[in-house]
Amino acid sequence: MPQSHLPHESSVKPAASLRDLVRDHDLHGILEWLETHPPHVIADELGRMDAVDAGVAFRLLDKDRALAVFEELEPVDQQQILQGLRDRSFLELVEGMDPDDRARMLREAPAKVAHRVLAGLSPNERRMTSALLGYPEGSVGRYMTPEVVALPQDLTVEQALRTVREKGPDAETVYTLPVVDAGRRLTGVVELRELVLNEPGTLVAELVVTEPASAYATDSAEDAARLMRETNDLNLPVVDSEDRLVGLFTIDDAVEVIEAADTEDVARQSGAAPWAGHYMAASVWQLARYRALWLSLLLVAATLTVGVTRAFEATLEQVASLALFIPMLIGAGGNAGAQAATACVRALAVGEVRGSDLLKVIWRECRVGLVLGALLAALGLVVGTVFVDAKIALVVGITLVLICGWAATIGGTMPLLARRLRIDPAVVSAPMVTTLVDATGLILYFLTAKAVLGV
Repeated sequence: MPQSHLPHESSVKPAASLRDLVRDHDLHGILEWLETHPPHVIADELGRMDAVDAGVAFRLLDKDRALAVFEELEPVDQQQILQGLRDRSFLELVEGMDPDDRARMLREAPAKVAHRVLAGLSPNERRMTSALLGYPEGSVGRYMTPEVVALPQDLTVEQALRTVREKGPDAETVYTLPVVDAGRRLTGVVELRELVLNEPGTLVAELVVTEPASAYATDSAEDAARLMRETNDLNLPVVDSEDRLVGLFTIDDAVEVIEAADTEDVARQSGAAPWAGHYMAASVWQLARYRALWLSLLLVAATLTVGVTRAFEATLEQVASLALFIPMLIGAGGNAGAQAATACVRALAVGEVRGSDLLKVIWRECRVGLVLGALLAALGLVVGTVFVDAKIALVVGITLVLICGWAATIGGTMPLLARRLRIDPAVVSAPMVTTLVDATGLILYFLTAKAVLGV
């Protein structure tokens, strides 16, 4: 049988990372790595590196490629890169950015960096950037691009294509073309595809989609992004209070908005503060700092459980075997509450549930919890009978039904109440619900034991 010519696993040398090449001062290797990787991969690798190493690699990129990579970076990483650039390179970079990307960076930049960026821009770029920054924090106006090719409604296809060729180079996108009247009020949209596929003499008014999905500049960027997901639009027209076109919300920005919102929700649900930047570039101290506050608050809240146990100390002394099932019961209740809270936060985020659905959610989650509790109670009866006796098993079974119904109700209710109070629903989700259910679940357990056992 002929031998294979494939190299043995141990003889295959793994490709060096950009960070290793920078630390080895391998200039040829760095240049080759940067040449052979696309901008988004380079940006991801820079995000994993410390500020000094990332700055060294970034300065080796040519002008056009540097801009493409820079726009892929997170704002916190962009600021680190800018701080290491000389004035000329700094100005070329920020001037070449799209206004919405520049505004995104400046939202989180220190005042010193923001002033330096704005001072170095040309009057037109400064005007567009300042206009975006003038919209409320978190609004779609902060994320839209003002560089739009808008078509008058009385053009022919031939005239419209000529307009696209003239103004297109300065626009961020030309795939969706808003159609406006003489007062720049939005009357519809037409896709570039329709212009290309129709006869030159056809009127744009015959191809326009009237009453398209759109958003006001002051609307939530997250709501606008989720609207785009529902309508499958690549770009969403953005208008002012008088329905005049002010920009387009593009799909790449919409994806980033949803990703940022989901990342924040996941952090909140796990009992941590969300952080900016790449996880691999964050220090151990930074990660610990973001989690410490919430763990401390939850630890303080958990003292409720200690207080409840102490209040029923006499009951435990009479029936010591009740203590055996405390971890199982509070664990089941906490998990049931966390499941309900997570489901409700997700339903709120995607618009499946509204604040007005509070009573419906309470009724639904209560029934779901009771069904789950009944299933777990069947298992609890078996476990209780095997380890102790039938009476204790009955207490455990009844408590499981009560605690799961209560936990699911609380878990489904708290995010909706938080939304009504203008608090992020994710903040009061899984960890907080679990802590609350632990304490109240013990109360249900001991009260049930008193009723069944007569202690």
